[in-house]
Amino acid sequence: MKINNKSGLLSNATQISSDNFDDRPDGQNINLIVVHNISLPPDEYGGPYISQLFTNQLKKDEHPYFADIYQLKVSSHLLIRRDGEIIQYVPFHKRAWHAGASAYSGRQCCNDFSIGIELEGSDNIPYETIQYEKLAKLILELRQNYPDIDKNAITGHSDIAPGRKTDPGPAFNWGHLQQLITQQQTD
Repeated sequence: MKINNKSGLLSNATQISSDNFDDRPDGQNINLIVVHNISLPPDEYGGPYISQLFTNQLKKDEHPYFADIYQLKVSSHLLIRRDGEIIQYVPFHKRAWHAGASAYSGRQCCNDFSIGIELEGSDNIPYETIQYEKLAKLILELRQNYPDIDKNAITGHSDIAPGRKTDPGPAFNWGHLQQLITQQQTD
């Protein structure tokens, strides 16, 4: 797993290009990783719907829930599916539209300086071991390529948009993720 710094793409990730991104503001260094969750329809896994949402192809008639979200213009840099597959929608050096109204350490508009990683999941259903393993490897690779991301600059969507967002939720085990990061650093 390597990042091509020129293209902003992750090797061995499935590439599905989203139009929902733009340039980061001048002078903005990437120094934050935001962990999210997503499942479409809610609490259902697999299927094409997440990619359809991020590529503006979600059909409102496919499921009643989609009628409220099919017109959203959102994206994330990456999605880690339940089986560990990684899909990249937006190059890392571009601004994905994942955080919305948000703040971290007194800085507004987290999309400007963060990388958004979605986990296929929901707040109260345990995540898969492979998802934690892939996320830990990704974090180490991102830190290597973007040295402004320090060990404490990993947060949940709920932390940067409290009261508005709840993900990755109580089922996400931050301690386990940190343990894997530490373990993989020494391997």
